Amino acid sequence: MKRTILLICLLVGWVFLAGAEPLRLKRLTCEYIENPLGVDALNPVLGWQLESSARNQMQSAYEIQVALTEDDLKNGKGLVWKSGKVSSHQNVNIVYSGKRLKPFTRYYWRVRTYNQDGVVSDWSQLAFWETSMLSPADWKAQWITDGSKAPEKEEDFYKDDPTPLFRKIFHPIKTVKEARLYIAGIGYYEASLNGKRIGDHILDPGWTNYGKQILYSTYDITSLIGSGENVIGVMLGNGYYNPLPMRIFKPLREYLTIGRPCLKAQLRIQYTDGSGETICTDESWKTAPGPVMRNNVYLGEHYDARNEIPDWDTCPFDDSHWKQAVQVVNTPAGQLTAQMQPPIRKIEVIKPVRMTETRPGEFIFDMGQNFAGVARLKVRGKKGTTIKIRYGEDIYSDGSLNVMTSVAGQQKKVWDADWETVGQPQTAWQEDTYTLKGEGEETWSPRFTFHGFRYIEITGWPGRPSLSDVEGIRLSADLHKSGSFECSNPMLNRLNKVLDYTFHSNLFSVQSDCPAREKFGYGGDIVGTARTFCWFYDMENFYRKALRDFANDQRPEGGMTETAPYNGIADMGLGDDSGPIGWQLAFAFMQKQLYEYYGDLRTIKAYYPTLRRQVEFLRSKAKDNLIDTCINDHESLEERVPALFATAHYYHHVILLAEFAVLTGQSKDTQIYSRLATDIKDAFIKKFLKRGTGQVANATQAAQAFVLFYDLVPESEKEAVFTVFLQAIAKWDGHIASGIFGVPAILEVLRLNNRNDIAYEMVTKKTFPGWGYMLESGATTLWETWKYSDNVYSQNHPMFGSVGEWFYQSLGGINQAAPGFSKILIKPQPAGDLTWVNCSYQSVNGPIVSNWRKGNETFELQVTIPANTTAQIWLPSLDGAEITESGSLLDAVPDIKTMGYMDGFTCLEVGSGLYRFTVRDK
Repeated sequence: MKRTILLICLLVGWVFLAGAEPLRLKRLTCEYIENPLGVDALNPVLGWQLESSARNQMQSAYEIQVALTEDDLKNGKGLVWKSGKVSSHQNVNIVYSGKRLKPFTRYYWRVRTYNQDGVVSDWSQLAFWETSMLSPADWKAQWITDGSKAPEKEEDFYKDDPTPLFRKIFHPIKTVKEARLYIAGIGYYEASLNGKRIGDHILDPGWTNYGKQILYSTYDITSLIGSGENVIGVMLGNGYYNPLPMRIFKPLREYLTIGRPCLKAQLRIQYTDGSGETICTDESWKTAPGPVMRNNVYLGEHYDARNEIPDWDTCPFDDSHWKQAVQVVNTPAGQLTAQMQPPIRKIEVIKPVRMTETRPGEFIFDMGQNFAGVARLKVRGKKGTTIKIRYGEDIYSDGSLNVMTSVAGQQKKVWDADWETVGQPQTAWQEDTYTLKGEGEETWSPRFTFHGFRYIEITGWPGRPSLSDVEGIRLSADLHKSGSFECSNPMLNRLNKVLDYTFHSNLFSVQSDCPAREKFGYGGDIVGTARTFCWFYDMENFYRKALRDFANDQRPEGGMTETAPYNGIADMGLGDDSGPIGWQLAFAFMQKQLYEYYGDLRTIKAYYPTLRRQVEFLRSKAKDNLIDTCINDHESLEERVPALFATAHYYHHVILLAEFAVLTGQSKDTQIYSRLATDIKDAFIKKFLKRGTGQVANATQAAQAFVLFYDLVPESEKEAVFTVFLQAIAKWDGHIASGIFGVPAILEVLRLNNRNDIAYEMVTKKTFPGWGYMLESGATTLWETWKYSDNVYSQNHPMFGSVGEWFYQSLGGINQAAPGFSKILIKPQPAGDLTWVNCSYQSVNGPIVSNWRKGNETFELQVTIPANTTAQIWLPSLDGAEITESGSLLDAVPDIKTMGYMDGFTCLEVGSGLYRFTVRDK
């Protein structure tokens, strides 16, 4: 008895102490970035994460202070914003509400929080953000170019057209305290200061509709500035601003905002005495042609090292023979905007695994992995020797290079004997060339292009290359990794790696469908995979940029385009150059993901009028509340009913708008679009549901799953519809057979109905069709089609990557139950032969962990729930099973509330903290 009383006292004391422990703060962000430079938001959003070793920790209030100096902030003086104590659980998306921000200014900030018992934390470590241009008037620089003109004849676009170099000498007149470079060079730029590369961005700036928006980057160049004479140098590439007149399904130069490569840059120097100086692009800059003779994002880059100008971006250098830069007369119209999405960087160096000589002088390098990037060469040879590099995803049976799955826009001579082109290659493969200068070992990789490839063909090499002479430089938007998944099934671990390589290959400045043939930001691929991308990476700023791309290209009547930036493609669209409705859905769908994963309501508010206009356009195209035109379930193996998918996607638009109307307080619109959603649902059911049979339209996997996924079926019919759904799967012997939209719907419907056993069998089958078949066939990235293709379809396509969300939501069991994972659902669904899963997700509130292990008679689950969140935990078990947490029966653990038993799970409610559960079925 005494021991029991003692234990109770110790437990009560522990609970008291745990409640009294202050929260700790980490990862302070502004605009979702830690300590960012170049913020142009007038009222940026702030956020932080909380941690505590105690359980059940919640933030009840916060205080934010912002100042212009570190000393002022530490002393609490001269504050530009003092929020005061704000009673709120919110710790992300806090809008700055202080004094009007000034351009080119660093703001320091800190925060402290109060836990659920009112215990205040220490002030956080100091964080900062730095503003850039806050209005057009802050730009003093001019757009400049080299004065060259575009060719008059189409065939001349394919001839040498050297990239321009620019340089500007400046002399700091005092001791430099700090210096910043604000730069936009379109299509692409590479900048240096005194011969040293500025930053590590590749293919900068991100691609946009240059007639609406142009991105600029900010660099801290303080350490690169020397005393006396300094010089800044810039090389420009074509990018999408000066494309070739190729027909990438549509002639790009007719649809994109185009011009000759041009530059706008502003170098701002602050001296230690408080004064400053600004160096701007203008006609005083000097220009000359550089060694990049041709560059195109599809065909590649030709570089002639003989034309290099030694020390052109250093001092001293005689530039008297260089000509003056020319101010651009018809300046690009796009609004200059700070580039906040993750920049493209080199993320990995890939070594080839073998080299073969297929014909005399023709060498094939197998990189062992399909990816997006470029080759890097190390070579010695005579001056004037030209090395040709061709890229492909595949090889033929004789070992020679197969370029056919990566040919730009499917432009292939082999398909049509009468095929004629004007200037461009007969088959538009990816190719780079390098001409040696003949000065010892030369190292080179392209600057202004990127390719999708596994194999490299090299010809023209002086002598015989070795494996160490060639490397692959893997490029991608440098996104923070959010998710981690590993399990006992090696095939799923391999598939997880394949997904990562596929996704990274298609994350440059747009989320593309393939990194070689098209490189376009298709909305359909976003709809099919955005949730998975959010599990894998922090997509907040990337998708904010993509949303702006779609908004920039909204059609005059309100529709959204198939791709953004828009390039003329409108396959099965709804008129006015709008795209197919499933592809249009990307605009609303991304907003939903930003809200669900990151709690971002600001973006929904900003784009609400744009989305409302789009939905009204769709409404004008509907007949009797149905839409019958769409590409629909692309690359499905089943017969498709276009109107079913089109109308379901119309419904999805409307229910999202109705939801957003509630979130933004649009009460009238809430009524209007809720009613419209009901009308669409009624029309859909009448058109497609065969009442009493459970059959929907032609009763395919996707048709059955879609109505359950979208709740487009009466409650009384759901059981029958699900039964027919299982029969549709059985017709394919348990294989997946659906396309871009059907796949995520199928896996999610199985998860929601606790039939992960079927999903697991579907995902792990190694015969056609399915992911296992791809892996067994040697795929290192996902294919565009379930069937292997060696001449048409891309072998690096994210479309079927929606299986990745199943890893996290079904196997790992991590699900958001409230925006930003402020409430979490942990519901692992063990299946098949799996014995363990380790799964984690770095949410905006902190790390969520769900690791489980299954024994003969036990199930162990270790869960981490971040501070300031709560969770429901569903433990797989028999009814009445013995369940312990950290060795104690649940009834003896005060931090856990048992909610009951349902559908094979014991349901619990917990607060933040680390939990170790063991289930022993009796």
